[in-house]
Amino acid sequence: MSRRPFVRPVSTTRWYFRHPRYLRYMSREITCIFIGALAVLMLVALDRLSRGPAAWQAFIDALQTAYAAPFLLLILLFAVHNASSWFNVTPKAMPVQIGERFLPGSVMIAAHYVLWALVSLAVLWFAGVH
Repeated sequence: MSRRPFVRPVSTTRWYFRHPRYLRYMSREITCIFIGALAVLMLVALDRLSRGPAAWQAFIDALQTAYAAPFLLLILLFAVHNASSWFNVTPKAMPVQIGERFLPGSVMIAAHYVLWALVSLAVLWFAGVH
């Protein structure tokens, strides 16, 4: 008599819908596609900038089309989701120990958001938005 082990069938495409924790994990991982698209866009911008003013102006004109605005807004939304989800996971991924006690997670999360706001304001200020 042969005994075969029981193998539970697992869906290869929808397994993350079973638990909210898995869904949050996958939503954070999916954002990497759009972060990669932003990285490619920045590399193209750097290439156009190195080719001279005419190529740079053509790139800027391409970004001002009706198709580029929703794409850039989508990238921004996914980048904000990616950053905020990683900020919320930080206390679990990197617990900070001070003496015998650990720094509360809420303090670490708040520090990340405050630093994010300050850096964003500094970038806007240096960009000339007053």
